[in-house]
Amino acid sequence: MIKNYFIVGWRNILKRPFFALLNIISICTCILFSLLIGIYILGELQVNRQLRQAKNQYFLTSEWRDPNMGIPLTTLGPLAKRLKEEYPTLVANYFRGDYITSIVSKGDKHFRESMDIGDSTLLAMYGFKLLHGDATTALKEPFSVVVKKEIAFKYFGRTNVVGETIQIQNFSNTNHDFRITGVLDDIPENSITDLNNDNHHQLFIPASSSSFFPRADREDWTISSFPSYIELKDGVTAKDLELPLKRLIAQNAPDEIKEILTVKPIALTEYYLTKDNSLVNRMLYALSSVGMFILLMAIVNFINISISSSSTRIKEIGIRKVLGGLQNQIIIQFLAESVILVSVATVFALLLYPLAQPVFGNLIGKPIPGLTSFPLFFIAFPTLLILLVGVAAGFYPALRLSALKISDSIKGKFQTVKENIGLRKVLAGFQFCLAGIVMIAAFIVTEQISYFFGQSLGYTKDYIVSSQVPRDWSPLGVQKMETVRNEFAAMPEVVNVTLSYEIPDGMNGGQGLIYRAEQDSTHAIAAQFMNTDEYFLTTYGIPVKAGSFLTAATATDFTKVVINEAAAKAMGWANARDAIGQQVKFSGFVPICTITGVTDDYHFNSMQHKIPPMVFSHVKVANTYRYLSFKLKPGNTISAISAIEKKWAILLHGSSFEYRFMDDTLKRVYKTEIQLQKASYASVALSLVIVFLGVIGIVSLSIQKRTKEIGIRKVLGASTSSIIMLFIKDFLGVLIISWIIACPVAWVIMNNWLSNYAYKITLTALPFMGVVVILTLLTVLLIILQTNKAAHADPVKSLKVE
Repeated sequence: MIKNYFIVGWRNILKRPFFALLNIISICTCILFSLLIGIYILGELQVNRQLRQAKNQYFLTSEWRDPNMGIPLTTLGPLAKRLKEEYPTLVANYFRGDYITSIVSKGDKHFRESMDIGDSTLLAMYGFKLLHGDATTALKEPFSVVVKKEIAFKYFGRTNVVGETIQIQNFSNTNHDFRITGVLDDIPENSITDLNNDNHHQLFIPASSSSFFPRADREDWTISSFPSYIELKDGVTAKDLELPLKRLIAQNAPDEIKEILTVKPIALTEYYLTKDNSLVNRMLYALSSVGMFILLMAIVNFINISISSSSTRIKEIGIRKVLGGLQNQIIIQFLAESVILVSVATVFALLLYPLAQPVFGNLIGKPIPGLTSFPLFFIAFPTLLILLVGVAAGFYPALRLSALKISDSIKGKFQTVKENIGLRKVLAGFQFCLAGIVMIAAFIVTEQISYFFGQSLGYTKDYIVSSQVPRDWSPLGVQKMETVRNEFAAMPEVVNVTLSYEIPDGMNGGQGLIYRAEQDSTHAIAAQFMNTDEYFLTTYGIPVKAGSFLTAATATDFTKVVINEAAAKAMGWANARDAIGQQVKFSGFVPICTITGVTDDYHFNSMQHKIPPMVFSHVKVANTYRYLSFKLKPGNTISAISAIEKKWAILLHGSSFEYRFMDDTLKRVYKTEIQLQKASYASVALSLVIVFLGVIGIVSLSIQKRTKEIGIRKVLGASTSSIIMLFIKDFLGVLIISWIIACPVAWVIMNNWLSNYAYKITLTALPFMGVVVILTLLTVLLIILQTNKAAHADPVKSLKVE
């Protein structure tokens, strides 16, 4: 019996190939998109869940009284270790990282690589597997290193490189041999080796080698710059650590830290999803919603076309009932046809998946796994999708058509089904409403991203290139680098060059507390420290609001400071000029400092955050630097880069010129927003395809049903334009109601999205009106193209149609 349902269903589909094809294309597109989204979401939910003892792994995050006082990713160096030592019944293990970049050399290969100087517990605690080497001893000895297999290929052309040596440069421009003791196998994405977008570590060095670089003492309770992780014992929860954490901080941390810092352990299985104000979670919800909406649109298409084409099935239903067919049998027949259509669409979607996989991966900014990478039980997902979509799409048409009266259906009457034209309009309106919301969202996201990259940054990004330099953090090293800077500045292709520890990429070097000299530290504000030279403002085009910026003459005078306007206002000076000559103090720093200049505010971080107070000091004060930034002359940029690269090889021999334009740097800062923009464009394209397929199907069926009416109207003198307007009127009312609903809903959604940014565009009527006009014109154009042929048809032929 079941076999018969499917045989008859397949024959019925073949009788109406055009409408079957419309449904297949629509559902195939949606299922393909749903598969991609589903696999992406599944992959995101698996981050950190494949670690050893994943349910017990926690990350220690810092909550500061003022966010500018510190960063949440790092905490007090000794904390994780002391938790393990003093509370062994709660804590099973710990790991502390220390993330740096430095130049790695082998022969004539010199590249800057990202590395982690961490505790030797790394491999055992997380269960990372080695392709080569012994995991129990790989990180025990000083000057040993474990590398990822791509690093082994990069420098040696093979993976079995245990026992080989590479040279790593420290911050005094000294190289040392490091012996490779392990090569990591491919490891899944995690928050230890890939803590954030800028830290994808390739080399892992034991903490016993930290004195070579040198780094801050990880046993110092005044230093809070170490990402720290702990593994809890079975049955222990984060709540059990509240009192031990408070006790350790109260007993060991200095007063100025314990008063402003709260440390909270977050499960690694949750951390990835909730970090950065739940950025990943919000992205997953957005994609899930879009995928669901588009799938709903395809189902609506199916229902609309099924109901609209039902006139061709009325006699068939009547004959079935006369011959004893039951209503539930007729329902099963229609559901069988629906499932067949969805099955065919799913097969095409699976065949197209390898082609769409890299495209979608580019949209969301990370590779999407192939279907073969999933376990066998994953086949249940497309099977379940076939059943759910097939039943959801076919149930209502099956129910309505099977309920027709025998007397009406056997005569071929259409009145019973025709009464549901209102439902079809509601469903079509639902599609237009969703498409409108998606299009409006895409317009607003694009406007906001354009705002990110516009003149509102507070500095000039055009023709600016930055590159990290070899480090010699000593007075002699800074002097040498200033000479190098001057050599580059003398090049005809270059306008300005600046040496600094920071560039506007959100990666700040440090924070501190500053307050007016006549006040006490209770009035202190948190500020970001910026270590630059005297050319930083001119290179980046940042205006001076009052006074003067740093100069070479006062470079080593640490009592002279420059602040930004936000800092001046935070300390109570409404006018920048009022701050000039005022004295300030820094927490933990005895000498009184004098403000010599106030700069204009500029965006150092993402516009999700307000511009923080900043304090500028010269690189010679701390003798630290990381970047050379070049302001190129407009013109032949490729030639200018080539000239700098040649000069670099001479002046900074043994290091590579790995440069990045400021536009590319900003793309990293706004990586998620750009991914959302790409995803919104894809969603617009998909929703338009589905909406227009639905319009094509409904209008085509409407033309078939009204062929004789069109002929009569033509005979009675109706013009082509008036006939076309008959069909346009059917949709205009639907469109108007759709826009009345879609615009307020889109406004609420996008206003909520914009609320995540401290600096944002103002919502105007332009994107709403633009989408209304564009989608209405496209719909009308599509209707005109379809109805034009019917309007010009010979009325004699039309009148013969039965």
